[in-house]
Amino acid sequence: MSGTEPNVRTGETGGSMVDETRFGWLFDPKLITVVLASLGIVFVSGLVQVSYGSYSMTYVEAWRALFNPNVVFNPQAWDAFLLGETVPEMSPESLIVWNIRLPRVFVAALVGMNLGVSGAIFQAVTRNELASPFILGVSSGAGLMILLTLVVFGSLTAFLPIIAAVGGAVAFLIVYAIAWKNGTSPVRLVLAGVIVGAVFGSLQTAMFFFADDIGVVQSAIAWTTGSLTGTDWEQVRLVLPWTVVVVLLSIAGSRQMNVLLLGEQTAKSLGMSIEKVRFALSGVAVLAAAASIAVAGIVGFVGLIVPHMVRNLVGSDSKKLIVGCLFVGPALMVGADVGARLALSPTQIPVGIVTGLLGGPYFLYLMRKQENMGEI
Repeated sequence: MSGTEPNVRTGETGGSMVDETRFGWLFDPKLITVVLASLGIVFVSGLVQVSYGSYSMTYVEAWRALFNPNVVFNPQAWDAFLLGETVPEMSPESLIVWNIRLPRVFVAALVGMNLGVSGAIFQAVTRNELASPFILGVSSGAGLMILLTLVVFGSLTAFLPIIAAVGGAVAFLIVYAIAWKNGTSPVRLVLAGVIVGAVFGSLQTAMFFFADDIGVVQSAIAWTTGSLTGTDWEQVRLVLPWTVVVVLLSIAGSRQMNVLLLGEQTAKSLGMSIEKVRFALSGVAVLAAAASIAVAGIVGFVGLIVPHMVRNLVGSDSKKLIVGCLFVGPALMVGADVGARLALSPTQIPVGIVTGLLGGPYFLYLMRKQENMGEI
């Protein structure tokens, strides 16, 4: 394996050693640039997000409320935000910024992380750069369960996030079962995902004909197009633990993703149990997508275009790809949500519409630039 792994650099001073194989990739200038640029976009977009709303305040007032040390360094406030305890007394500006506007930024960032990582894993598992939670049936399964709950089982709307996550997971299991024939293959997984997505999409459309309440229809549209309107710390508390799990598992599985990209024959020759690894990685991707759907509904294109953007910037190494997605995903989602909230102010549009409007032209650009798109 010496021809495929980086060399180990040793330092002469003090006998110190830097393990290039394990940590050297973190210092890739391209990756560092992507991370810093993404953090800058999230920070600027977040400041814009917390500065606008029905409660009028100037930029200076909003930023002063955001960086209020009586909130930032108050353990009681963080207990309220992260554990659901009683919110302590604070100024009206700080209350609005911290309890209403800032959670929306956090949810957008966490959703962007999850969708970016989910898309990267699905693309590695299928060795197809067009794979995403949408293509592999996860989003359509969640959407169908959302509509079914809203239209038929209205009394269960309090459990909508859990129901959406379960729907996405069940849909992918159906895709996996259809694709199974003495094992699976990337091509069969994608084709099975397209089939399940088409069937579930048709059932979603049919469900609208059974909704006689315009409020139900509007709520269903918001869920199935992706919306961050009305998000608060409850959504942050819901998605944060799963995001931590997804980040740890995806980084731990990045080496297996690299081996899968070498092809099935090569992976088998290296002793990999392909089906177990493929199913385990897919489980992580489904968990990431389901966590996002549970708090924001079905946000299109993020899981598809974020891995593309990162791959074009830092290359195809899965470790760099995962880390890049953890930062580019939030940058795209937070920026898109600012557009969704302010483009037609005071009317707010679903963030999924904005990501769709961004994703379409981006893929047109890729199609014109690259002669071959498909297999990685």
